[in-house]
Amino acid sequence: METKFSRRDWFKSTVALSAGVAFSTSMIDRLMAAPMSAAEKDFYLKVYNGKVRLNANENPYGPSEKAKKAIIDILSEANRYPFATVDEMKSVLAAKEGVSKEYIHLGAGSGDLLCQSGAAFGVEGGRILSCYPTFTLLMNYAQVFNATWDKVNLTEKLEYDYDALASAVKGDTKLVFICNPNNPTGTLVDPQKVKAFCEDVSKKVPVYSDEAYLEFLEPGQQISMVELVKKDMNVVVSRTFSKVYGLAGMRIGYIVAKPDLINKISKYGGDFPMSQTAIAAAQASLGDETFMAMVRSKNAVARKVMTDYLDQHKFMYGKSLTNFVFFPAPKDGKTILKKMEEAGYLMRIWDYQQKEWCRVSIGTEDEMKGFVKAFGDLVS
Repeated sequence: METKFSRRDWFKSTVALSAGVAFSTSMIDRLMAAPMSAAEKDFYLKVYNGKVRLNANENPYGPSEKAKKAIIDILSEANRYPFATVDEMKSVLAAKEGVSKEYIHLGAGSGDLLCQSGAAFGVEGGRILSCYPTFTLLMNYAQVFNATWDKVNLTEKLEYDYDALASAVKGDTKLVFICNPNNPTGTLVDPQKVKAFCEDVSKKVPVYSDEAYLEFLEPGQQISMVELVKKDMNVVVSRTFSKVYGLAGMRIGYIVAKPDLINKISKYGGDFPMSQTAIAAAQASLGDETFMAMVRSKNAVARKVMTDYLDQHKFMYGKSLTNFVFFPAPKDGKTILKKMEEAGYLMRIWDYQQKEWCRVSIGTEDEMKGFVKAFGDLVS
């Protein structure tokens, strides 16, 4: 009888044996976390201790009341495995996206799905291509195998450079990763340009479109690449309930792709990584337009506090449409992280083009007012 491993056990054993690399638990945990700059090593996984968390792009307003009620209501089913609820959730998401449920694969947040995809495409060797900086988890996983990560710089506006990306596809490129809006810059590229890119490139190599922050856009701007999946193009679209829906701690997300790509990716996942409560909360959150509109409105007001400060002090930054802002660090990263933590605020430092950059998540309006005051005191 074939032994089944959890994804983490599988990752530790199979990868270490096949790649000839010794993996410690800390190495696995680092690969499963967001990219860490050199300046952040002393601050990694610190206890929050009441600090304002502007370092993880979390939604400070969620989950919604509908999600909370659904969690309470489903607790009586906590003793049951989620066989039926997983299947039901696939059907719900399939109806939402306009596909059959064979086109849906659930995971413990989009991060879990990125890991699965990195394994699925990385095990083939070859190259994984993306712009940089972007969210690196898929590429980090692929590199653990035999894959090489090819990077293309962003444009001067800190946007994904789709022309350069198309030119960088090689004969052994196995997957192209895109992110729109992009993390960590928050910038959006015209979806029509992205669509044209996907239509062209997916004829040669699969394209993975990370749409974790799509719901931060106004409804009329929320143009997904799922339309290409419906045409059975080689496009994978990932979505998450961690951001606008405020369910980061519940861990649930999904991908939409044609069945052969779903099968390729899903075999690297666990059987049931989601709980009854996560599924119930996510299902209740779908279509809660009032809650999402509230989050977008409050986020825009709070983000303006941050961008007004940056404008006033002549900082260059990416035109963010999300819940974070990216700009050059005015002092060395370690000093910024240390002093801001002492002032009660956590944030991120990224390395890009031999420089350090600040990425600040958007909290509440009051939190951002406090942040810009403390940051101004630091850099003055």
